[in-house]
Amino acid sequence: MLRLHSDEELETIGTRFAASDALALLLIEIEPLGRIELRYGSEAYSSALERLVALIDEVARDVLPAQDVFVTTERGGDTILLFMFRPRSDREFYTGGLLELRQQLTIELLQQGKHAVYPYYRDPLSPGIGGAITLYNPNVQPARQILKAVEVSRRDAQLERGLQARERGNEILDLILREDIVTRYEPIVEIETGNPIGYEALTRGPEGGSLQSPERLFSQAKDVGLLFELDCLCRRRAFANAHCLPRGSKLFLNLLPAAIGDPNLRDEGLRANLEKYELDPGDLVLEISERESIENFAIFRELRDSYREFGVQIAIDDAGAGYSSLEAIMEIAPDYMKADMVLVRGIDTDPPRREVLSGLRGVAERIGAEVIAEGIETEEELRVVKELGIRYGQGYIFGAALRNGS
Repeated sequence: MLRLHSDEELETIGTRFAASDALALLLIEIEPLGRIELRYGSEAYSSALERLVALIDEVARDVLPAQDVFVTTERGGDTILLFMFRPRSDREFYTGGLLELRQQLTIELLQQGKHAVYPYYRDPLSPGIGGAITLYNPNVQPARQILKAVEVSRRDAQLERGLQARERGNEILDLILREDIVTRYEPIVEIETGNPIGYEALTRGPEGGSLQSPERLFSQAKDVGLLFELDCLCRRRAFANAHCLPRGSKLFLNLLPAAIGDPNLRDEGLRANLEKYELDPGDLVLEISERESIENFAIFRELRDSYREFGVQIAIDDAGAGYSSLEAIMEIAPDYMKADMVLVRGIDTDPPRREVLSGLRGVAERIGAEVIAEGIETEEELRVVKELGIRYGQGYIFGAALRNGS
């Protein structure tokens, strides 16, 4: 059912449709808009939607005269409707120009759409775009013809999203099978001496590709059900390239909570990996990522105890960034708490951040853990972190990460 904002809008579209004797429609579904409204409220939703409408209108008017373009939205939905009224005689537009405009909209929404929904949604948009062409029939109500065009476009958009999902799945599967990832090792430094105590293994997708960003890489793997397989690949590559790190350095290895099912991290599997890559158990720190919540702390504590008996240490990532990481600290009592960069960024000019980081250090002392301040970029931030008694730091100020252990 088409839900425009008023009967006047539908009447306007119908009048222009009759005058041009033909109509082209592109229906754009922006799925994250619903999530933005649920999480940040209707004002944030309206703001993001308004910016997206403006972007789509601008792209269309670069191709067509302004009087031939009408952009609107479905009331209470996440769909933008781009109506175009070119004369039926404009065969060049209907047989080729419309497809080119659709492709250009896809590109612009991928490249510029993220700015429209920022800061509420940080991943690139993957819009579903469907289209329809309707020739005016004077024997049928314009509203009925317009509704039919919307229905056709919606089915086309759903088909497009299905094809996109298949392409994303194939892209991730191909990456995993070819092991086409880049591993970098970012130093974790003792602030007092400036000496690295260890290195965190970080993963990127192929350089210059659509999956280079780790956020996009892991998000897409999760969407297509291959997050566990990608996580395992990242650890294998991190182990394999760690031989070039300084001897005695700790290797901070990220893993998702679901990794407790990976046999390569259990008992003999872990022992075999450490022997294969000539690593001492005491040099390994398993860093629990909060990309996914830990669902069963009882099982995780058992695993933690077996790791500690073996000599492997545990770190909690993104400490202080949200309830889930604080809950993990209380339940797991890690050896390291990595203070999220959100707490560190601008801490020299933000007293509340200093108070939170100081409180986190107090918690660490009481449970026998060490705090690592992530994301330190400036001398001023480093100075405050040091004044707060934080022993270890990580970030741009300490130098670039090593690529693949080289």
